[in-house]
Amino acid sequence: MAELVYRPVIGLALTTFKAWDLKIDCKGAENIPRSGGAVLVSNHISYLDFIFNGLAALQQKRLVRFMAKESVFRHKLSGPLMRAMKHIPVDRKQGEAAYAHALDSLKSGEVIGVFPEATISQSFTLKSFKSGAVRLAQEAGVPLIPMALWGTQRLWTKGHPRNFRRSHTPITIRVGEAVEASRDTYAGALTRQLRERVQELLEAAQRAYPVRPRTPDDTWWMPAHLGGTAPTPEQLRAVEAH
Repeated sequence: MAELVYRPVIGLALTTFKAWDLKIDCKGAENIPRSGGAVLVSNHISYLDFIFNGLAALQQKRLVRFMAKESVFRHKLSGPLMRAMKHIPVDRKQGEAAYAHALDSLKSGEVIGVFPEATISQSFTLKSFKSGAVRLAQEAGVPLIPMALWGTQRLWTKGHPRNFRRSHTPITIRVGEAVEASRDTYAGALTRQLRERVQELLEAAQRAYPVRPRTPDDTWWMPAHLGGTAPTPEQLRAVEAH
């Protein structure tokens, strides 16, 4: 059932992206294994990130099951699709069920997608990682596949209107080599190593990105340390503290 729904949804996404004339640049997809379980780990800057992560895996003929917050599954439009595609709902108050579901899927040879920052980064920089992805990979005995996306925030992100017109927006995707999830390594140390790998891929994606903001009003999607006007992590923490 999942494949019957998943592939048409991917086909619709590809048709939509073609209509928007997105310029998708994906490198490193060969690092996603063609068979067996794996945990795909990505930065998170857009509501659409899981679709672009899934497109990279599709090059290896893999369908990714993403862990997503439970509220997405209650939405009248996205809910039935998310359930039919066998994505995994995460109730942050009771995460044990989602963890067990993901673990079973990994052991049966599925690819599970995780955003270890847990929420969209409004600074467009990498937040701290939670250790769940590493613990899943260690327990299932599968590799971690680091990924980074750039440009997806220009389509639809937290605090900004959607841009679903024919915008010719470039989307850069970089997939890194597998990180082995040895059970002999402390999960915290491996999580820090994984974050470093994703950071390297993010910087590579940013360097490869072919456009810069066109006007002063267009600098919102660039992080402050790259000359943009996105809020800094410190500014966001100050707002959350109030």
